[in-house]
Amino acid sequence: MNRREFLNDLMVGAAALGTSAILNPMRAFAQAAPATTSPAPRALSVGYRTIDVKGKSARVFGLVQVDGRPGLALDAGTEFDVALSSAIDQPTLIHWHGLTPPWAADGVPDNPAALLQPVETRRYTFPVGAGGTHWMHAHTLQEQNLLAAPLVVRTADDLKRDEQEVVVLLHDFSFLPAQELLAKLKGNAASDAMPMQHGSMQGMAGMQHMMSGNDMAGMAMPGMAAMDLNDIDYDAYLANDRTLDDPEIVRVDKGGRVRLRIINGATATAFTIDTGRLSGELVAVDGQGVEPVGGTSFPVAMGQRLDIRVSMPKEGDAFPILALREGAVERAGVILATTGADVRRIQVAGDMKGPVLGLDLEQRLRPVAPIASRAADRRLELSLRGDMVAYTWGIDGADCLVVKRGERIEVAINNMSMMAHPMHLHGHHFQVVGINGAPVAGAVRDTVLLPPMASVVLAFDADNPGRWPLHCHHLYHMASGMMAYVTYDGIG
Repeated sequence: MNRREFLNDLMVGAAALGTSAILNPMRAFAQAAPATTSPAPRALSVGYRTIDVKGKSARVFGLVQVDGRPGLALDAGTEFDVALSSAIDQPTLIHWHGLTPPWAADGVPDNPAALLQPVETRRYTFPVGAGGTHWMHAHTLQEQNLLAAPLVVRTADDLKRDEQEVVVLLHDFSFLPAQELLAKLKGNAASDAMPMQHGSMQGMAGMQHMMSGNDMAGMAMPGMAAMDLNDIDYDAYLANDRTLDDPEIVRVDKGGRVRLRIINGATATAFTIDTGRLSGELVAVDGQGVEPVGGTSFPVAMGQRLDIRVSMPKEGDAFPILALREGAVERAGVILATTGADVRRIQVAGDMKGPVLGLDLEQRLRPVAPIASRAADRRLELSLRGDMVAYTWGIDGADCLVVKRGERIEVAINNMSMMAHPMHLHGHHFQVVGINGAPVAGAVRDTVLLPPMASVVLAFDADNPGRWPLHCHHLYHMASGMMAYVTYDGIG
């Protein structure tokens, strides 16, 4: 959208907020403003940069520090004190994904206080919280054009460990603007899709008895990827801005340990992380510790993060860490290589399609620090729906998400569509307490995947007043209607 459309949408959303003092964004932001005597903040800039993709130059966005390094690395338990400036020619919203700032300090839709104008500098201050692998990204279609960066919060224990840290930010990339991609989705759906509500239960009930999930994954519109898994065939899939034609080679020590911090910053692509010949140990999801889970294959949906610990063999070598595109042969990744290792070329297209993401791993995850045990004060029921003919998505029950401060909230989400939806809640961490009707003491997260016809129950405490988005982290599902708001003020 252009500047005028963007600002108009923001103002329309703001008008819907009402006059509640705690939810008034300008007043809330003023209340949260830092004292003028505080130390100098970290400088972070939204700007343009140029990368090479498949031999072509591409102008993309970036979130960089003064020295040009992308993203931020902070210490747990300190203040998030950042002066964010904009050098681009359009307004933007920056969301601190994984942190729990006050509502007015987060880049959430319908919050004009969070809107960063061209050539503006704004200071954000709030407690950074506990450690973890997080990220920051535009909460607009600008996210498609790589307006994202890592946001890593390290603990004292992280610094004591004898291990090397490798951060990997995954993207899907298109030379087409996001607006054009969205228009193609809506246009192709209207002209080419089968005459039924392809994305919803209606019209699919009979078909699901005849076809497996993998069978349905093969259904595609002309000129598009398989619609039940991938809405878009992208021009490239990137790991730290690079394809496998020219991957990043990270030098590691023979016999050393490496902590992989994997961030799926793709807008519409899920991956499975394949550690290959290295046996991995999953130790955190979405920045929250889990009891270690061993393996070589770990799913990661859009918006989610994985911390995987691997050990290098004493004899050394080159070890690809690959991100396999769901239901397709394309891959991205980095290569861990010891000194003198022979680094061989890896093809972008693999021999087999990447796995379809499910909830098998989710059912096995157990948190290191679960939320406090208590009965829920309120249970909310949501149903995810979609209409592929019009390419519209939504959340039934979204108008009932008004809660009270201090309540323990359970949200039961049923996915009644034929596409998976990674659901993200701003401003909070939740625990997965139910999967497909069975209670679990699952992981603490901020983004959980709901495959087609699946159900998940989330539990969280309403301890951060605001009007917080709960949305699908598939950018084009969100932009087409799959967003709700959990709303409460500061009065219990």
